[in-house]
Amino acid sequence: MVARIYTVAFEGAEARRVDVQVQVTSSGKNIFNIVGLADKAVAESRERVRAAFASLGIALPGKRIIINLAPADLPKEGAHYDLPIALGLMAAIGVIPVDAIESFAAIGELSLDGTISAVPGALPAAVLANSEGLGLICPQPNGAEAAWAGDLPLLAPQNLIQLMNHFKGSQILARPEPGQMIEDKSSIDLRDVRGQETAKRALEVAAAGGHNLLMVGPPGSGKSMLAARMAGLLPPLTAKELLDVSMVHSVAGLLERGQLSRVRPFRAPHHSASMAAMVGGGTKAKPGEASLAHRGVLFLDELPEFTPQVLDSLRQPLETGEIAVARVNAHVTYPARFQLIAAMNPCRCGSGGADGIACRRGERCAADYQARVSGPFMDRLDIQIDVPAVTPADLALPPSKEGTADVAARVARARALQLERNGGRTNAELSQDMLDHVAAPDKDGQKLLIQAAETLGLTARGYHRVLKVARTLADLAGSDSIHRLHIAESLSHRRARKGIAQHKKLHASPRQRQY
Repeated sequence: MVARIYTVAFEGAEARRVDVQVQVTSSGKNIFNIVGLADKAVAESRERVRAAFASLGIALPGKRIIINLAPADLPKEGAHYDLPIALGLMAAIGVIPVDAIESFAAIGELSLDGTISAVPGALPAAVLANSEGLGLICPQPNGAEAAWAGDLPLLAPQNLIQLMNHFKGSQILARPEPGQMIEDKSSIDLRDVRGQETAKRALEVAAAGGHNLLMVGPPGSGKSMLAARMAGLLPPLTAKELLDVSMVHSVAGLLERGQLSRVRPFRAPHHSASMAAMVGGGTKAKPGEASLAHRGVLFLDELPEFTPQVLDSLRQPLETGEIAVARVNAHVTYPARFQLIAAMNPCRCGSGGADGIACRRGERCAADYQARVSGPFMDRLDIQIDVPAVTPADLALPPSKEGTADVAARVARARALQLERNGGRTNAELSQDMLDHVAAPDKDGQKLLIQAAETLGLTARGYHRVLKVARTLADLAGSDSIHRLHIAESLSHRRARKGIAQHKKLHASPRQRQY
């Protein structure tokens, strides 16, 4: 006889069904084998199951025990296979009825005393079980998280004894309630930023259209303060976006007590972050910072201090909205439709280019420092602005009349317009075909854009990004068409890379400098 129960294997942020088949035979030696491309953590399940059974007074038969995890060619990783293996084995030896578990999937790690410990990925496991017409058995700490997946049969026991009693009818496990939905936003407000009206306008435009933003300025000019207030300007997550974001965070083990939040993610990794920490992967493939910022904001402070390889690894997700991690033992895809906000000093000394302050090392300092960020990466940043130092007069000003709530209301109106017009996409996500239909400027605007593209040497990508920002400016103004004024303001938000030009000039040969 073969006892069956289901569990899941994770591929990126999604779960795939795994069939756990347990057979106990009298032929052969007293062996406990787990087959089906299991990693070391899964192979060690047999020892945790043995100890848990011993603590409950359940004796394993002196027979051959085979656990097959099908499909056999799908890699199995993690300790969440403990519970399904234990339940399948209990059914095979007659401790619980065989038919009691056939309509369930199970995840959970076993302690040596039979306690069922929390595991990551309960939400995607519950979503898969619901779509397959199955119930889910998960640890009690994961119950509130799994309950968000819908009206599926759900059991969340503390230990194996509760589960045994439930299937025998001597105890009934109540269905857990979904966790708390967090609606409140951060208490920080845009009014806290004194001066910097141009930067505030750029932040509003970036939030309205989902555009990537770079701020360049000396230390203390307010770049980090502005970036921290971006999440408050963005509209709450829609129901579909909330599910997508929560699935990624569930796989990463970041959903505490099953709490979900409609506030968009804001991730700010340190500049020492490795490639695996940024884009995901590693020995055990996990989502990186770019995926954890899905549908939210990824803030990179001190941009040139990140290694060039890490920055360039973000070029693909900035275009496609997903990250494909290819390793020898894993090939997974994570969603990564994030909005990039970056900040940097004009030079390594920090004060180069500030009013009345000259860099101690001269022009080469700024040139070499800014050259650490590649041109193709910079080309993917829709809005690039200079943020000047804040003067004492700015600090003495009273708080601005407009706060986060006022700007967020305008952002919400502009987003509503573009989502209805663009089929659920922001202006930053427009494809080339859609851009031709919804972002064609008038005659004067087109003339200005062509002249500017030739003068500034815009690439094709830069040309289209100017159009996307102009479309957002028109949406904020409530205009159906793009006029010359919108093109002009969009062009003003593309900062010329003076550092790169100086870098080329400083490192050119004497003959090249003549020209």
